[in-house]
Amino acid sequence: MAQHKKTKSKRRKPYQHPIPKRGELLDYMKVSGKPLKIDALMREYDLKGQKMLAQLTEALRTMVAAGQIIQNRRGEYCLIERINLVTGTVSGHQDGFGFVSRDDAGDDIYLSAREMRALFHGDRVAIRIVGEDRRGRPEGKLVEVLERKVAEVAGQFIRERGIGLVIPDNPKIAHRILIAKGKANDAKHGQIVVVRILDFPTHVEQATGEIIEVIGTPGEKGIATDIAIHAHGVPTDWPAAVRDQAKEFGETVPETAKKDRADLRGTNLVTIDGADARDFDDAVFAEPAGNGFRLLVAIADVGHYVQVNSPIDKQAIRRATSVYFPDRVVPMLPEVLSNGLCSLNPKVDRLCMVCEMRVEPDGKVSRSKFYEAVMRSAARLTYTQVSEFLTGQNDNDVPKEVQGDIRNLHEVYALFAKNRRKRGAVELDIPQTRIEMGKDGTVKAIRAVPRNDAHKLIEECMIAANVQAAKFIRKHRIPGLYRVHAKPDPDRFDELRLFLVSLGLKVPHSDHVQPRDFDRLIKQVADRPDSAAISMAMLRSMMHAEYTPKNIGHFGLALDAYAHFTSPIRRYPDLLVHRAIRHLVRGGKPGSYNYDATRMDQLGVICSAHERRAEDATREVEAWLKCQYMEGKVGQEYQGVITGVTNFGAFVQIPELQIDGLVHVTSLGNDYYQFDAGSQSLVGERTATRYTLGDSLKIVVARVDLDTKRIDFQLVDEGQPAVRTSRKKRRR
Repeated sequence: MAQHKKTKSKRRKPYQHPIPKRGELLDYMKVSGKPLKIDALMREYDLKGQKMLAQLTEALRTMVAAGQIIQNRRGEYCLIERINLVTGTVSGHQDGFGFVSRDDAGDDIYLSAREMRALFHGDRVAIRIVGEDRRGRPEGKLVEVLERKVAEVAGQFIRERGIGLVIPDNPKIAHRILIAKGKANDAKHGQIVVVRILDFPTHVEQATGEIIEVIGTPGEKGIATDIAIHAHGVPTDWPAAVRDQAKEFGETVPETAKKDRADLRGTNLVTIDGADARDFDDAVFAEPAGNGFRLLVAIADVGHYVQVNSPIDKQAIRRATSVYFPDRVVPMLPEVLSNGLCSLNPKVDRLCMVCEMRVEPDGKVSRSKFYEAVMRSAARLTYTQVSEFLTGQNDNDVPKEVQGDIRNLHEVYALFAKNRRKRGAVELDIPQTRIEMGKDGTVKAIRAVPRNDAHKLIEECMIAANVQAAKFIRKHRIPGLYRVHAKPDPDRFDELRLFLVSLGLKVPHSDHVQPRDFDRLIKQVADRPDSAAISMAMLRSMMHAEYTPKNIGHFGLALDAYAHFTSPIRRYPDLLVHRAIRHLVRGGKPGSYNYDATRMDQLGVICSAHERRAEDATREVEAWLKCQYMEGKVGQEYQGVITGVTNFGAFVQIPELQIDGLVHVTSLGNDYYQFDAGSQSLVGERTATRYTLGDSLKIVVARVDLDTKRIDFQLVDEGQPAVRTSRKKRRR
């Protein structure tokens, strides 16, 4: 009782805001020790009237969506932790089952196809662990859907015997959505449509919806991107409040905004980007200083224009990242900022946030500082121009007044590269390709994009600034998002280890693996014909990087602290890091910052999820366009490399196109083939013929399916053995 009275006296202190913060609500619910109805909370905090009730209801709804509390069937709010429930986000599988990615970062929980009947991919749920599935994974049972994340779905409209339904394009949504009577919006059988969900599925009923948009028919120009945008819920509309705010910005930086900033307009800062880039958010400059160099990395000051909780800020959270498709870009910020005021265009004044570093001869940064500045880019350069200048192929495209500065930057890069090798950062040289689109919307060509020293120069300068940003916010203990990369998943790494050991390579146990072990292995296989396949296998064993306020370091870069600071035009986490740095350089204390740890944790989850959303969407479009390109190549022969082996066949890649297809096990000669996980091989029982990761094969394009985005290959000579690479004799 004494503890309860103490709580009541504390709550009678005047509030800065009429509704208590979520942390205080949680504390009171813990103290009360029982589920509470909303009227009890209204009395506890002396809240009265419909306006107060609505605000408290919204606060509680947000806490439910965040997985902190749940509302039971009696209308009472309960603490999740007190009723042994687990909260998280559903990830669907095309075969009908799914998993829950836990909010507490524990192991994923398996959901059977029966449990998934009531769920969509992306839903936030509360579940109860009820045992283990046949593979020993924890298995869950749905208790409550906390939040529905999918409101609209893109897919193909099918009409059969008078019944209309939509088959979602997103393979992670295994449902068929019934179209309510009179809600087909004149859509025709086979068209690609967008359906708004009217009734979500239950364990006994299908989802129903209404068609709100007809995208077009399969094969139309640009339809692959339209489908992916709708299928993954990528926001493309600008709400009226955002459009109104965007109109307030002019085309030039006001003179008042330039006051109290360092003036770098006389410094030869330059931007170096791809030839087709439209927004320039980073500029660099270097000059000798003592035995080392003074390096400036100037980043567009997006935070000056995008204020916390403004309409543009809320929309930026909703997007979290710009999405780059082969035929268009869906930007995070309105064009007036992304291509205008925030873009570091040449010969115009721009506001920037600067990381100034002293780079020593060993490639380490001995000291750094951050400050707000105004700059004027001396030149807009491309990677090709800088590369040709550095290699002596062409001096004419780089202005003479910045040529010395470019050489200084190249020397800084050499120092950074030396330090990178010394600390053992992983350098997987995975080839990149560019899909070139024709005016008619079809794929004109697919070309390899070589990485040169200009790419690496900018990359190392950005990494250096990102490291200093992470150290700065860590030193001052202010809430911020780190870019973390965990050690490889032990199970995946053990599979990789078995394969690499079969090749005669020495590989440490998963408990002891370090980045330098990966780097050493990459160097060992660099001259092998199967080096690209081995690099891909290494990449698959690694975890996905994510955003979180809990710093665990970055395994791939071999860094103990890393944050994204250098691209605030296209990534929301960078904008958050800018805000933290600005708060500190203006003399603010962590306690008076706009964000607390809880809010930053929520934003980390949102940004990581939206990054994956963007990757899934762009990957699907690229897969569709590659299939479209290969439709005209059926029957054509290529040299391919095995990049993956399973019990049902071998995945083969055409290296120059970076296009993958499947050689099904049933098309491998006249034999029965068994999968050997240790050597990542398919082995013929009768002939002992092996098809192994990294082997070179001559294949023919046998079939292309645009609907499933799948390409099937066959061996040119079905009895041909794989082209062997020089390796030690394998053991079965």
